[in-house]
Amino acid sequence: MTTAEIFRTPIFLAPMAGVTDAAFRILVRELVGDRGKNLLMFSEMVSAAGVHYRNEKTLRMLETLPAERPTAIQIFGSDPTICAEAAAYVERLGSAAVIDFNAGCPAPKIFNNGEGSALMKNPPLLEKILSAVKKSVKNLPVSVKIRLGVDAQHINAVEIAERAQNAGVDFIAVHGRTREQFYSGAADWEEIARVKSAVKIPVIANGDVRDFDSLDKIFSTTQADGVMIGRGAQGNPWIINRLLKYFLTSEKIPPPALDERADVMRRHLQKIIHCKGEHVGVREMRAHAAWYTKGLTGGAELRNLFNRAETADDFSEVIKRIDGR
Repeated sequence: MTTAEIFRTPIFLAPMAGVTDAAFRILVRELVGDRGKNLLMFSEMVSAAGVHYRNEKTLRMLETLPAERPTAIQIFGSDPTICAEAAAYVERLGSAAVIDFNAGCPAPKIFNNGEGSALMKNPPLLEKILSAVKKSVKNLPVSVKIRLGVDAQHINAVEIAERAQNAGVDFIAVHGRTREQFYSGAADWEEIARVKSAVKIPVIANGDVRDFDSLDKIFSTTQADGVMIGRGAQGNPWIINRLLKYFLTSEKIPPPALDERADVMRRHLQKIIHCKGEHVGVREMRAHAAWYTKGLTGGAELRNLFNRAETADDFSEVIKRIDGR
């Protein structure tokens, strides 16, 4: 895909560790249907060092299936040479549409290792990494996802975006919070607007988009070229379809009824088991079930039952309590 083709469908599924695996991406793609056939979704972040050492678990995370594509593969690391090597390896696999670089993850394990959002403390190093990655990739767009800065005293998203542009990056996604905030407080869309004004490459705005009104407001406030949906999609995979249809047609699809919610949970369970096996799939599905049942009457009891489910049949029996089927 070219960058121009990517932004013809300007709603994106954000990369989220433990959420946007192949099963989830395929589910979202099915829910969107033909109108979103060019919708770009981002993988969970993949360690460049893990690719370098050919770690089996890491390499499995690079696998994409035809039913989910186009998919952007997101890598992370702190060594320019290793990151460039990983990007080239991903491109050679032939199934990625974009190589994305993570410079925004706030997780302590990542941050304390000098990766993710920690790179925003060292703009020259980040620019060097992005330049190396871009030079190593021959035919795919390269993007980077950042935050506003490490903390409120060190807001430097504009500088980072300018350096990314200088490095040859094709587009940039900006989460409107600092690393210190993690996911608390309100996303600062005005700061994203400053990034958009500072660079010529496309900018994707990310943070606090959960409904039609917030989609309108983030576009109008930031003047961004696209919007990325992250936590709003947790337990809510149909949000991408709802927001994309609204963007394209102004039609407001109503929230899913209980039977639709239960049906999507069943489909999700089937896909995650198909991808990872029953033992792992059921256990990973517990977290998704917690998100799916948030706000439902009797949700706490349902979550307790899901957390005790050991098999696919156990899980399916609990889902029956939602719609009676």
